[in-house]
Amino acid sequence: MQPKQLFKIASVLLCYFVMGFVDIVGVSTGYAQRDFDLSPELSQLIPSMVFVWFFVLSIPVGVLQNNYGKRKLLLIGIFITAIGMFLPFILYTYGSLLACFVLLGVGNTIIQVSVNPLLQEVVSKSNFSSFMSLSQFIKAISSLLGPVLVTFMVGWMSDWKYVLIFYGVTAVLCGLWLALTPVQETRCEERASFKTALALLKNRFIACMVLAIFLIVGLDVGMNTNIQNLLVRKFDVSLENASLGISVYFLALMISRFAGALILARVDTVKFLWWSAVLTVGSLILTILAPSPLSASVFIFMTGLSSGNLFPLIFSITIGKYPERSSEISGLMIMAVVGGAVIPPLMGVVNNYFGVSWSFGVLLIGALYVLGAYFIIKSN
Repeated sequence: MQPKQLFKIASVLLCYFVMGFVDIVGVSTGYAQRDFDLSPELSQLIPSMVFVWFFVLSIPVGVLQNNYGKRKLLLIGIFITAIGMFLPFILYTYGSLLACFVLLGVGNTIIQVSVNPLLQEVVSKSNFSSFMSLSQFIKAISSLLGPVLVTFMVGWMSDWKYVLIFYGVTAVLCGLWLALTPVQETRCEERASFKTALALLKNRFIACMVLAIFLIVGLDVGMNTNIQNLLVRKFDVSLENASLGISVYFLALMISRFAGALILARVDTVKFLWWSAVLTVGSLILTILAPSPLSASVFIFMTGLSSGNLFPLIFSITIGKYPERSSEISGLMIMAVVGGAVIPPLMGVVNNYFGVSWSFGVLLIGALYVLGAYFIIKSN
């Protein structure tokens, strides 16, 4: 591979590091709940403010990028993210924090809709699944660093919010690199519209895969935003130590996605999906039944390890089946990321009535559906 091509691929892959900033919402939820004395329901509104934009904006962004260019939309998303990261330093209230995460959600929606089809433009079709897992590995590094950086900032500067400054500056630098890197894009001959994008949901296969993405992202965000809650409420672990429990989860995701990038270059994608879904179901059951903080951490790690490749697997399988509609399918699938706004509040309700352990049963139901999606893929 030529150095010029490697430079181009690297400029796109670094955007996944910025994409990972969205996962700071997990540890931020715990600190916001403490800083503003929020109820569980009100604190879970924070991730909703991030992920609701995936439902509202994904299809319009998919249409716009199809008509005007993926790289242009991606740059807009990166710089909106940067603006959001700086906002809490102007004013720190519950309202301004919600506004920060609204901008993070808007920017991240644009990034997620645009970056996957742009990655498809700079790598070969045969390597796309492998690079998708590699891209999620890079995102997992960013996600893993979040709780660690927060703990470091609290210890060093007595304020968790300084991690947002680091994120804002990093987003600007990544955006500048991409802006200086030309990318040749292919365009669909048929001009996309909101109507043509939604019409794809009439395809049973695409509709089922979109629902799978909804539940996979709900599982990921539900884990991210409730690990602290599980360790604090069930085992009386301190908030700072419980925050490191999130890092255990993201470490597992990082290992899973790096391994996935290597394995998917050699192993059948559909078989890999089957084993990933089976192990995710088993790990979630063990997490619900965990008798100690150590065993809970082990099972949380196992959940991250087994579920880490579910998103890139479903995404690449669907895009691979309909490559000519990649922009619109990307918009639909990223719209389904709204699962991250729906699942955590639902877990909060179950938590109030049945306890924190059984709130993870919501995630188990989603994992069982993804297991069922394997049979839909096999039949097509």
